[in-house]
Amino acid sequence: MLKKILTGLGGFLVAFVAVVATQPGAYKVTRTTNIAAPPEAVFNLINDFHQWEGWSPWAKLDPTMKTTYSGAPTGPGAKYHWLGNSEVGEGRMTILSTEPPNVVKVNLEFIKPFESESITTFRLAPDGTGTRVEWMMEGQSVFLMKAFMLFTSMDSTVGPDFERGLSQMKQLAEAKK
Repeated sequence: MLKKILTGLGGFLVAFVAVVATQPGAYKVTRTTNIAAPPEAVFNLINDFHQWEGWSPWAKLDPTMKTTYSGAPTGPGAKYHWLGNSEVGEGRMTILSTEPPNVVKVNLEFIKPFESESITTFRLAPDGTGTRVEWMMEGQSVFLMKAFMLFTSMDSTVGPDFERGLSQMKQLAEAKK
């Protein structure tokens, strides 16, 4: 009887690994909003990590989160490290490149609860008297992430956070104009 249980469990494990291994490796999450403020004002909120506390969807999840800034004060080379509770984990961001006032590209590295790396790109475009903002994150899933994504998706996991962040960015930028 034990042999049958172990054989069945082994077969299930092999099938599970095969299913996970065949899942897509790439993911992409995108959200957009329109903000009634000029692109330069919105760009400044993104290009300076010191400004992120005002609009980041994760900043309020852990009021005791420790943050460290290093590198350039803004723009390429600016670095941000955070260490927080289980909701925000630990990670770091580095601004890779900018095209003022239209693009900010960020390398996003999660350290805890799991390691992963993504490229996050903010694209800003004039839209009437305001700015259309696109927030996009792209990356490759490691095996554990693929297994987790069998039960959900990156879009449904991160998308609502992007929506909340863009809403908070909108409120902040429109209040400053």
